[in-house]
Amino acid sequence: MFRSNCTVLAMILLPWLATVEADAQPVPAAQSARSAPSPTLLPGDIVRLQIWREPDLSGEFPVDHTGTVTFPKIGPLRVSDETAESLKARLVAAFQEVLRNPSIEVVHLRRVNVLGAVRTPGLYPVDPTMTIADAVALAGGATPEGNRREIELLRGGERIAVKLADVVRIADLPLRSGDQLFVPERSWIARNPGVLAASLSASVSLIIAVFLR
Repeated sequence: MFRSNCTVLAMILLPWLATVEADAQPVPAAQSARSAPSPTLLPGDIVRLQIWREPDLSGEFPVDHTGTVTFPKIGPLRVSDETAESLKARLVAAFQEVLRNPSIEVVHLRRVNVLGAVRTPGLYPVDPTMTIADAVALAGGATPEGNRREIELLRGGERIAVKLADVVRIADLPLRSGDQLFVPERSWIARNPGVLAASLSASVSLIIAVFLR
């Protein structure tokens, strides 16, 4: 009878203990998204332009609602649906009219809301080489209550089905300007494993004591 009761008790407690253990596991370092094609510029994005020895012509330039960017010395260029690589080629050709052998770097930035259990939630520019961990770090990192294993990608209030982990690169995500990277809070059980363990231990002792009477 005692052995049977202990078996039932174990069946009840094991799912709780498994939940605590799963929350405590680190994020697998090998998790990553599949490589995605080069993203194209869209309204709301930012073009980071760096021209060697030309600080006055360098800077970050927003893509307006019409898909146009206004660059110094060149004026407005329509860049919507263009990759950073193709835009660089156009800018090199355009700046050759006013500069001699311009050395140009173009980086496509997205403006992303990093929200939830982070220290300084807000809107941040992220570049393709950054990882999810880098994006969260821009917002001051996750709070002690934050669950970095369950970060969600949201668009218009809807969850985008994609697996996120610290090592996943921004370039490998279907991320757009205006999207949200949301860091949820860990469950109460995960945040208080010691309290739960003590409670379970006391409950087990009490139940065993009752069974042994």
